[in-house]
Amino acid sequence: MDRKNEPMQDKINALVDGRLSPVEEAETRDRLTGNPAAQETLEAWQSQREALRALHRPLLDEPIPETLLVAAQRGQQGRQQLDRWWRWGGMAAGVMLAFGAGWLSHGRLDNQASRQMASAPMRAAQNFVHQASLAHAVFSPEVRHPVEVTAAQQEHLVQWLSKRLDRPLKVPVLTAQGYELVGGRLLSGDGGARAQFMFQNAAGLRLTLYLGAVDTASPAKAAASRPQTTQETAFRYSGDGPVPSFYWVDQGFGYALSGAVSREELMKLAQAVYQQL
Repeated sequence: MDRKNEPMQDKINALVDGRLSPVEEAETRDRLTGNPAAQETLEAWQSQREALRALHRPLLDEPIPETLLVAAQRGQQGRQQLDRWWRWGGMAAGVMLAFGAGWLSHGRLDNQASRQMASAPMRAAQNFVHQASLAHAVFSPEVRHPVEVTAAQQEHLVQWLSKRLDRPLKVPVLTAQGYELVGGRLLSGDGGARAQFMFQNAAGLRLTLYLGAVDTASPAKAAASRPQTTQETAFRYSGDGPVPSFYWVDQGFGYALSGAVSREELMKLAQAVYQQL
């Protein structure tokens, strides 16, 4: 894929994300009719997006956590007891108890919100690395089209992906570890555009480096005003996915190295990548 196709790539990405007006969508699909390569790219991106969405569907079927059921039961019991006190204690006692109950509920809600804000970055990072592992499983077995842009066009590849992710990217060199760059591709993720660089050793074993912005804010976006450390995670290992990964998040930008290798070897490779980035 050369530089002159970048406008079409932008249209395809917007089409997959549902960001085109009906007129623009019709025009784009009409252009795709005479472009088999672009049509293949659209179908690949749509398939990957549906696969990523399918990862989270099982969460809808999970039972309600026991802790939430217990908390709801206690809240109901508290309201019933408060109603009895209102009837038995008179208006003055009721006012005092209502004030106390409101204060305690305020404290519990504040604590719950704090826990949610603290856990949001971890959930976002876990979703990110799971998507990285899935993307590796989808594209690493490909024989004819493992990447969109090959290593022969590395300069163009880096410039293109840097522009799409709105961040200067760098391809780590893993020659000393026995891996050479195959190329890379543009992907879509929960936080927007994502990039994937693929490496391969002499035995044909492939690694992928997955990069992109990670939304670590709380549901209310309150974390945007919190210290920058809330947008960072430690260097972590994840076996949750088709292949294992080592990942980290730095200033809201995530990195995940994935591959079907031992934890020890993957750790060494991830450290080599981390040192270069």
